[in-house]
Amino acid sequence: MNRLFAVVNVLSKMVLIFGLTMLIPLALAEWKDDGARSAFEESFLITLGIGFVMWLATRHYKRELQTRDGFLLVVMVWSVLPVFAMLPLLFYLPELNLSMAYFEAVSGLTASGGTVLTGLDQLPPSINLWRGEIIWLGGMGLIVLAVAILPLLGVGGRQLMNAEIPGPMKENKLTPRIAETAKGLWSIYASLTLVCAIAYNWAGMDWFDAVVHAFTTLGLGGFSSHDASYGYWDSPLIEAVAIVFMLIAGVNFATHFLVWRAKNLTAYRYDSELSWYLVIVLGSCIGLALYLWFTDIYADPLTALRYAAFNIVSVATTTGYSNTDYTQWPMFIPLWMLFLSGFCTSSGSTGGGIKMIRARILYQQVYREMIAIMHPNAVIPARLGRNIVANRVILAVLIFLFVYTVSIVLMTIILTLSGLSFVTAFSATVACINNLGPGLGEVGPANTYAQLTDFQTWICSFAMLLGRLEFFTLLVIFTPAFWRK
Repeated sequence: MNRLFAVVNVLSKMVLIFGLTMLIPLALAEWKDDGARSAFEESFLITLGIGFVMWLATRHYKRELQTRDGFLLVVMVWSVLPVFAMLPLLFYLPELNLSMAYFEAVSGLTASGGTVLTGLDQLPPSINLWRGEIIWLGGMGLIVLAVAILPLLGVGGRQLMNAEIPGPMKENKLTPRIAETAKGLWSIYASLTLVCAIAYNWAGMDWFDAVVHAFTTLGLGGFSSHDASYGYWDSPLIEAVAIVFMLIAGVNFATHFLVWRAKNLTAYRYDSELSWYLVIVLGSCIGLALYLWFTDIYADPLTALRYAAFNIVSVATTTGYSNTDYTQWPMFIPLWMLFLSGFCTSSGSTGGGIKMIRARILYQQVYREMIAIMHPNAVIPARLGRNIVANRVILAVLIFLFVYTVSIVLMTIILTLSGLSFVTAFSATVACINNLGPGLGEVGPANTYAQLTDFQTWICSFAMLLGRLEFFTLLVIFTPAFWRK
């Protein structure tokens, strides 16, 4: 219990920090007098009040976190903070029930982008700003933000960073101190967000939409302030800006950090994921654009390229924007896009899925097995760039893929048994686990998740958390060994 109280003590400080982030939409609601002020005032007071009570009850249990504490804290953060994030929605939109409001909050904080809301154009600006803000906070990870702040409160950050950040970020100390690493990553993240907002405004958005969509573009979350998403502007220039920054956000932020620190582009050249990421995504854009043109779905190649590039980049990077209902295209195109969402983004990015680094390792392992069949005595190491990949890493990736596949199969079966069509159940599961947002069928880009039952909504919420925490961070706390002394 002492260990649990120590974790709750840290969680209480994070709840207090999260409560302070509500001051931004609260100030906007006050300035615009948009009708949502009381919703944010009540949410702010409740969040700070509960956070203070949690801190008061556990203030004598402060201690340095151990590895298992880090895992427990990460799971508690990502499951508890949505409870507070949903409060403004519950207070302002009484038609939302608990499952719908929690789904919307989880979708935001996990940077998924699936929504249960309609009438976004009529929502108060402060509500839409809050939806964008929670995606931005969740995109890089609230844990990383806390690692930059909590050392001031006497809490070490290495265990949190290891539990939160996937892929090679766990192995690379970019700066001598973990707090400096977190601050560096957030500096890059915030700077790119600012540049993105300026670019959106230059391309034709007003400043409010530019800020909201910069939040959700860099967070790769896909929430919009308009029901039609990017179809609202019908602007190739705005879509081009979105494509550029979605591609940037899909790259490992450690690589961006190293480029910024070295003041040259060499780190991009040695990023083992970047070339594969760009070749697969951009190659898919060109190939599918040609198909859409050849089959007369679009009359000219530039129009076909515009719609193919925007929607493919959006889905492949697990953002979830759309400028047309791509489910009306030949079915293999949306399925290919859904497939891309499973692996295209880089580790250490704000995207979801299994990440490109694991896909590369799996590809090399398949190649090694084929060579071993023909040449049993050959020694062919798997490599990432100039580094040899250890067999234990390959085994971990294979296990991860197994858990990923089993999770998709089980949740698809559960959703199908609950009454959804197979296409809807499968695509909703894949979209939620990959933190993509929109799926196909009844949850396609032209629809929302509002038509799901409460049970189905909770399953999708769990799937988003499972995908955001990369399975093992969440599943490990359900093992008896985790709770043994």
